[in-house]
Amino acid sequence: MTYKKKLIEVALPLDAINAESAREKSIRHGHPSTLHLWWSRKPTATARAVIWASLIDDPSAHPEQFPTEKAQEKERRRLFRILEELVKWENSNDKRVLDAAKAEILTSTDGNPPPLLDPFAGGGTIPLEAQRLGLEAHAHDLNPVAVMINKAMIEIPPKFAGQPPVNPEAQRHKLTEDDWSGTRGLAEDMRYYGAWMKQRAFEKIGHLYPKVKDADGKEHTVIAWLWTRTVKCPNPACGCEMPLASSFELSKKKGKEVYTDPIINNGHISYAIKHGKQDEGTVNRRGATCICCGAAVGFPYIRDEGRSGRMGRHLLAVVAEGQGGRMYLPADSEQITIADVERPDDYPDADLPNNPRDFKTPNYGMMTFAELFTNRQLVALTTFSELIGEVRTQIEADGGSAEYAQSVSVYLAFVVDKMTDYHSSVCSWDTSRDGMRNTFGRQAIPMVWDYAEANPFCSYSGSYDNMLGWVVKSIGALPASSSGVVAQFDAQSDYGLQNIMISTDPPYYDNIAYADLSDFFYVWMRQSLKDIYPALFRTMLVPKAEELVATPYRFGGSTENARIFFEDGMVSACMQMYASAADDIPVTIYYAFKQRDTDTQDATASTGWETMLSAIIRAGFCITGTWPIRTELSNRMIGRDANALASSIVLICRKRPADAPVATRRDFLTALKRELRPALVSLQQSNIAPVDMAQSAIGPGIAVYSRYAQVLEADGTPMTVRTALQIINQELDQYFSEQDGALDRDTIFCVALYTQYAFREVKFGDVDVLARAKNTSTDRLREKGILFAERGTVRLLQRDEMVSQRTYDVSVTWQVVQRLAHALDVDGVEGAAQIVVGLSSEDAEKARALAYRLFQTAERRGWAQDAYAYNTLVTNWRAIQEVAARIKKEQGANQGGLFAE
Repeated sequence: MTYKKKLIEVALPLDAINAESAREKSIRHGHPSTLHLWWSRKPTATARAVIWASLIDDPSAHPEQFPTEKAQEKERRRLFRILEELVKWENSNDKRVLDAAKAEILTSTDGNPPPLLDPFAGGGTIPLEAQRLGLEAHAHDLNPVAVMINKAMIEIPPKFAGQPPVNPEAQRHKLTEDDWSGTRGLAEDMRYYGAWMKQRAFEKIGHLYPKVKDADGKEHTVIAWLWTRTVKCPNPACGCEMPLASSFELSKKKGKEVYTDPIINNGHISYAIKHGKQDEGTVNRRGATCICCGAAVGFPYIRDEGRSGRMGRHLLAVVAEGQGGRMYLPADSEQITIADVERPDDYPDADLPNNPRDFKTPNYGMMTFAELFTNRQLVALTTFSELIGEVRTQIEADGGSAEYAQSVSVYLAFVVDKMTDYHSSVCSWDTSRDGMRNTFGRQAIPMVWDYAEANPFCSYSGSYDNMLGWVVKSIGALPASSSGVVAQFDAQSDYGLQNIMISTDPPYYDNIAYADLSDFFYVWMRQSLKDIYPALFRTMLVPKAEELVATPYRFGGSTENARIFFEDGMVSACMQMYASAADDIPVTIYYAFKQRDTDTQDATASTGWETMLSAIIRAGFCITGTWPIRTELSNRMIGRDANALASSIVLICRKRPADAPVATRRDFLTALKRELRPALVSLQQSNIAPVDMAQSAIGPGIAVYSRYAQVLEADGTPMTVRTALQIINQELDQYFSEQDGALDRDTIFCVALYTQYAFREVKFGDVDVLARAKNTSTDRLREKGILFAERGTVRLLQRDEMVSQRTYDVSVTWQVVQRLAHALDVDGVEGAAQIVVGLSSEDAEKARALAYRLFQTAERRGWAQDAYAYNTLVTNWRAIQEVAARIKKEQGANQGGLFAE
């Protein structure tokens, strides 16, 4: 049976979705991600767009209403306008925008929209956005932490939507005119009972957080205590307690630089506060240096000291609340003594996982979760956690139901969890913004030498008030509309659901060890909530045996066994999706593993991609389309020496027909050549980042492969997904190579030389042979300012050398690209636009195409800085065009150049 095509299978306003998805990463107040930390969450804009476009009929599905392509395109533009408004963060709870979007859903589903299931719900973005769009949302996950996050987002809020707060403060005022619609009442009670809990905690442990006196004897509230770890110097003649400080800087704020200066007196070290710059610490990647005697100390010794329990600490400085900002004060004996407290009687603990990639502290003797915290931190966190039970009793005494009291307790447990993220000895002090860094700056627990211990009772970053505020604002912004159902479920098991819509973001092979990482929160969440959810928290740690990640350490170090486990499990999970999914709505699956991250040198198909795609196809799906969704800002946590993916690839999947044909290798190649080229042209025209091109090209290529029941090799054996991916990558390489035909002869030579040698020196004879083969000469290239020749060697001029020449030949595309990349790096978009102004539209397009080609070469050869430059040029191309257009307009030019009509 043929089903109506959905909008997502034909067209999307990708630029608008990408822009909003990337922008959303900088939004904090009220964002669902601030409710509780989870790794690799999808932006709400992305999930909202994918769900909505998967439900909406494409105009081509209704030829009776839209008989011509022109009419269909006009209707698509109307749908695009709705979607462009829908994905804006500001419209997340805008009734007018949401009603318009829901009306279209009802039209396309004959008034009966399906429920949506995410079997790998994780951070809950997809179920939350389904609920926002009026669907019944089902969220499944094996991980109890993820289950609780989803309960807090989609299951609890609808139960108490519109309910006024029960706290006595609200009851006394009886503000009947207040609007308690949605989750406002719940958020207000969280604010009140959260503050009540803080007051009770201060009564119990406030004495552990004394104020600090300045030089004039005036008292100030402490923001954080800045510590450094220490070990005894191995030099027998020294033996001082040497600090392991990565830096002695306290603040890098311009004009307000502060550092702590170690003062050595007979082997004893104290620390003075000084103003100015001081970059050097005592520990780096090679080891440490004793500040007393200058001895070099290797990491093996430091690890032995840590594992033997002989690692200590020094208080470097105290950060306090001053008039108009933060102030830095020297450590005193009172602050050191008060921090030295006994561990509480009852605190959550368990061994850290044996995961050497993501957990570094066991190397230094910090083997358990409790050892990631100072004793004072353990006392504070257990105190707050234990008070949740008192709050529950108080809410019931104030007239709230037992279920309501339990629900508020969930959110208070989230506040405690957020505190653990800012109250561990793996937190550091951000000297550039004078604030706390949390434990999980990345999806790992690193070893931190100098750590910051926040004061939970201050009013700055890391405080209890801050954590409570984030949770309260997040609750207040939840939709609380349609019902939500959340269950702890293995995605490989029968859901018991039929004819449902499925959209999911499964694990990315071995990218993130979710279960290992979430144990950090689980041990605290279990302590806070095990009486409310005994079945969910019945295990001491998060279940791991069934978790679908390819982590070799769980398989005795075998990457092959890890791969087999992941693929078999993902096939099983995809088969469950196949069995439960509605026939008339595509299944959407996100994937964002960098295609060549796990490549071997002799293959171009990655284990991650191959395994995921193989699972989908083996389960009975064909992939009918892909969309590269940009979900990261340009300032994400990668640098110029790494080219990480900037996009998630959304795979659009349909159930493969039972009568799908069998194809030969020749049939597949013929269809691939016919269909892949137009798709690649379209991807380039959409300005997709070069770093994403190889992965995005998989979509249209694998769509050809997966439509067949099988593709048979010449010997009659089925073609593997790996072989198909290799063929698709070969076609991609050929596509870029064929673009050389449109280039000038000098650029063709430069590309060939660069591909072999980059900017390194080469023997003159070898270069001369290549130049003759490309119908140019070394003399000509030297005169044009492209080559540097000296003493029998030749090399391509570096970008900064090339731009020192005032004039150049704009017809040589190589020079145009190098100058554009240099201008963008040095002078930004404005500088690059000044060059584009002088180009014809044809020359400009050649430059953009060559940047794609050079990126492919640089990435494959591991030349990360070059790859970064070419990728940045393409991703900024539209901005460059816009500025160039403005410049031309200001110059009053009406003809010629790139933007002439």
